[in-house]
Amino acid sequence: MNKKLSCLIRTVRVLQTYSYGVRPFSTASIRTLENNEKSIFESSNLRHPLYVPSYWLRTLVRFVSQDTLAATKENAEANKEKTVNALVDNDVLSPESVTDQASQSSSDFLSSSKIVASTAEEKNEKNQQFINELRKCSSACDVLDLYSEFPGSERFISTSFSTMWMLVRKFTDTKRSYEIQLLFQHPQFNQLCQCLMREAKFMWCDDLVYSFLAVVRLGVPQDSRLVQTLLRVCQERLNEFDDRCLSVIATTLQEMEKCSNLEALRAGMQLLVEQRIPKTSKVLTLQTMMRCVGKDAPLALKTKLENRIWKQMDQLTISHAHNMFTVLAEMDYPSVSILNACSNRVIENIQGTSFRQLLAILRSSKSLRYNNVSLFSAIADYTASVFYMWDTKQIVQFLFAFEGLNFRPVDLMDTFAETIIAHPELVTLKDILTVTRAYSALNHIPKGQNEQFLETLNTILNNYLPRIHDVNLLRIVYHFCILGYFPQLALNQLLQDEIVHDLLRSERHNTEQIKMMLHTINTCIELDGNSFIKPVVLPVRKLPSPSASDYSYAQEVLLALLGDKSLFRPTVSLEHDYNIDFEIIMDTKNRVVIPDTEVDQSNTERIALLFASMPAFCLGSRHPRGRVAMKMRHLNLLGYRVILVHYQEFKNLNKEAAIEFLKKEIFSMEAPGDSDPNIQND
Repeated sequence: MNKKLSCLIRTVRVLQTYSYGVRPFSTASIRTLENNEKSIFESSNLRHPLYVPSYWLRTLVRFVSQDTLAATKENAEANKEKTVNALVDNDVLSPESVTDQASQSSSDFLSSSKIVASTAEEKNEKNQQFINELRKCSSACDVLDLYSEFPGSERFISTSFSTMWMLVRKFTDTKRSYEIQLLFQHPQFNQLCQCLMREAKFMWCDDLVYSFLAVVRLGVPQDSRLVQTLLRVCQERLNEFDDRCLSVIATTLQEMEKCSNLEALRAGMQLLVEQRIPKTSKVLTLQTMMRCVGKDAPLALKTKLENRIWKQMDQLTISHAHNMFTVLAEMDYPSVSILNACSNRVIENIQGTSFRQLLAILRSSKSLRYNNVSLFSAIADYTASVFYMWDTKQIVQFLFAFEGLNFRPVDLMDTFAETIIAHPELVTLKDILTVTRAYSALNHIPKGQNEQFLETLNTILNNYLPRIHDVNLLRIVYHFCILGYFPQLALNQLLQDEIVHDLLRSERHNTEQIKMMLHTINTCIELDGNSFIKPVVLPVRKLPSPSASDYSYAQEVLLALLGDKSLFRPTVSLEHDYNIDFEIIMDTKNRVVIPDTEVDQSNTERIALLFASMPAFCLGSRHPRGRVAMKMRHLNLLGYRVILVHYQEFKNLNKEAAIEFLKKEIFSMEAPGDSDPNIQND
């Protein structure tokens, strides 16, 4: 029995000597690469510090079990024969002989243990040497060269792929493309891919999914044999994946285009998630499942996940609340009840929230079409209060996110304008594109710093004029004009005949949008009175006039208020493609509305009544957005007093309240141009 026990122990020790390296992308792995003093085998966070390929393990176990079975039968027969002989011959072993055999077995066991320990130590030294050399690699090609130098280095497939992506992603876009091209041309890359395809079925699950993620991010073609093989292997081993592996696979699939193998894998993940929902009570696990099902999941499955999450809301932490926005956006499921609960938790714990988390909430809210003024205000106020902690690029990203939500963060935009005026060197050309777009779209001019702020942006723009692309120049000038400002040098460069001709003939960009921006610039030049710039000649562009039936309720209320259809004119078309929903002429002396036929220019006032939908206003306010504010400014210059009405709110009023509202607006004593404090004037 001592010999059998020794054989079994020695076999287990041998199995443990086959190590597989570290788990890629794990915290332990990254920390190992950064900390030269700590061995990869000292980390307690490594799930599988030693690895034996599954097929090899199965073969050995089958061999050992068969041998043991045979030995058991033979020993049984031998023992039977020995027992009979002993009974016949009365020949029994002495205690001394038994002791000698036990000592010999113990000696064999100790010597075999020393051999196993020596082998394991050699393996550990080799693994540590590979990791030490891996730290010195500065490019993906260096990793491939290192991989070729280590015999039996199939154990480091996942680590090699992961490290290559970690090195490549640090480069700029141009440099990254060049490095990936060199990577694909390296002779060792094909061998590494072959090893990954061969070992994929036998790798640890986390090694498999992280290798797959690295392969996709390195840009290996999706229709390649490698990617399709990994997709099929993941299908076969789907039941082996834990929550972390499922999350990594979900991230990988988001970066891929649809194909048959991908759809099969996603369908399998959805079935797996549906089976696990009733047994899952942890919020983090449920969030992983939500990421796995994706946007194309059946509505019934999304509803099941929503209901399960709602039952676990008492476990919701601030970290869960942050992640929930991103998870719901990835699933494309705007659950208002869950979002409201998470918003309240975020608002209560806004202090100390990181830039990445806040930006992810804003971007996810836009994707989900979720408008929560209280949440956006809390984020904007907090960002303004810790403005000094973040750099210009981060603030610009916030402005872009808020502009996409139609939300105007007044304090943040004022603080940012002060910073730009004081430190113009912080702004790049890309920043100018985003800043002018945000300020013009949200119709925001910094308080008391109108000309100074725009002049600073113009000065920065002039430095980039020699190398700016024509389309970017057009966009920046367009945003400036919406704000009522004319960058002289930029306009002179833009309105050159050859540049305008190239823009109108461009096949890479939307020509209708280019025509619209050029037409807007022309209109601003003519109406805002810049005599130093000559408008460019453009093709005729006529927008369709809205029908009066679009505002039938407003027409009904006006008729009830004024008592005669001749006292107002619906759908009036003006020059520069402007339209007025209703035009009213008032006798300023007697403060009464008169028909258009009795016009006396000296004692009359023209009123332009504009009804606008919700997107025409900044979120949570009646502050008009950029193009609406520009139209109001231009109508003022054409001699109109403008009344802007939020039509959705107007329709919600009963008839008596609506009549009283229009009566107050129309018969107010305000002078032309002073009816709305948000109109921009030069």
